[in-house]
Amino acid sequence: MGLTKTEIFTKQQNEIALIAKVFGHPARVSILQHLFDINKCVCGDLVTKIGLAQPTISQHLKELKHLGLIKGNIEGTSICYCIDKENWTKMKSVMSDFINQDISKKKDCC
Repeated sequence: MGLTKTEIFTKQQNEIALIAKVFGHPARVSILQHLFDINKCVCGDLVTKIGLAQPTISQHLKELKHLGLIKGNIEGTSICYCIDKENWTKMKSVMSDFINQDISKKKDCC
């Protein structure tokens, strides 16, 4: 497998790629949807709700937390996860700017 050479791309390009990667797995999308649906922190029912093994859920939570879309708080012996509203808003702005680029101003080149 070759190197990604992320250093040759802009910060914004790398950020968009990381966001796309996180949204590229349906389990992570399902976890985010569940967190929005319950509108509170979730401590342990993700395995039952999503239907994947605990280590798999933990890996997906790690990816979401690494990007900053969720945050975890320790409550007793559990880590409870919820949407990080500030980072979610930032992510929406980055993706909106990218997706809403005005293609109508571009000359047809094909």
